[in-house]
Amino acid sequence: MASLFSELKVRDILLRNRIAVSPMTQFSSPDGLVTDWHLAHLGSKAAGGAGMVVVEQAAVAPEGRMSTTCAGLWNDEQGAALGRIARFVSSVGCVPGIQLGHSGRRGCVEPPWNGGGHLPPDHPEAWEMIGPSAIPFGGVMHRTPREMTAEDIKATVSNYAAAARRARDAGFEWLEIHAAHGFLLSSFFSPISNHRTDEYGGDFAGRSRLLVEVIEAVREEWPERLPLSMRFGVTEFAPGSQTVEESIELARLLKPRGIDLVDVSFGGNSGKAQTPWEAEGFMVPAAERIRKEADILTAANWNLADPQFADAILREGRADLVMLGRPMLANPHWPVYAAMVLGEERPYDMLPVQFSTWLNKYQRSRVNDGFGHITGRATPPEAAAAE
Repeated sequence: MASLFSELKVRDILLRNRIAVSPMTQFSSPDGLVTDWHLAHLGSKAAGGAGMVVVEQAAVAPEGRMSTTCAGLWNDEQGAALGRIARFVSSVGCVPGIQLGHSGRRGCVEPPWNGGGHLPPDHPEAWEMIGPSAIPFGGVMHRTPREMTAEDIKATVSNYAAAARRARDAGFEWLEIHAAHGFLLSSFFSPISNHRTDEYGGDFAGRSRLLVEVIEAVREEWPERLPLSMRFGVTEFAPGSQTVEESIELARLLKPRGIDLVDVSFGGNSGKAQTPWEAEGFMVPAAERIRKEADILTAANWNLADPQFADAILREGRADLVMLGRPMLANPHWPVYAAMVLGEERPYDMLPVQFSTWLNKYQRSRVNDGFGHITGRATPPEAAAAE
């Protein structure tokens, strides 16, 4: 069996394979409420054979959204809407996960198809952004956030804990904290965006303090038997950012506080970053280092569409899980395609019986191209009856 299709147990939760669907913001949640769009989007990936589906970042407060139409989990109505997704994902044998976050200075923006820039301050739906320091991100996100007070920080920690409780009550079995991509927790850890001189800034201990407090507060609400991961921006690909060595130290610090897996990504706090977007698996070396030097499970991200490459990452012990975004958008049945490429027997068996029954019985298929399009001669019903 390919490593990609081996099980992974974390605490009391068993993933049927090592393929997880990354959280991908859809900008389609009026009043923070997920809709039928999300059920169809995430349900198709769960029914497509993934081991886990992680719902997009749900904001822990209204001002923590990216846009006016981003998902939230700051009230019970939002929790009830998300519960529908958790139940369906679980019903097809997939683990339902959800990501919690706060967008900080990268919030209050237009959807990407409208340019992704900040709403002007006089826009009727605009809000005041907050961050570790009064430093704008730059580019189309040019507005300056308000530096958070001690009261703001205390409220944020409480908001994360309350959202974790709602995620638990909604039926999710895996929780991820977003500390990457320039969002609030990531911006506190990065010396590029955090110029504070109090106990939440300065050296490693100060810049990591909010992350530690959030994880501890979330763990008080999130059941001991359920996994807690952190999507972590380990480097900025820019001068003056946190070092990978600091990120390794933070992973060591958070593991005894209840983090089970580090979902390794980039920081995203600098508009001048030289991120190697085109390189295959460009975050894998960092995932490998954190896995070995912090002795913690890791997930690899970014440009992992080739099943043989994804499998090799796991087989060689460079990571424990692969997180896929765009490949799953292009083909919700990517796990089946990967199984065919890797020579797994009966690849359709990972699908719900409503699919696998007919595919196993009538189709003689082969892999056609890198998108997993399947061609082949279907066995005519009359011939199948004679088999």
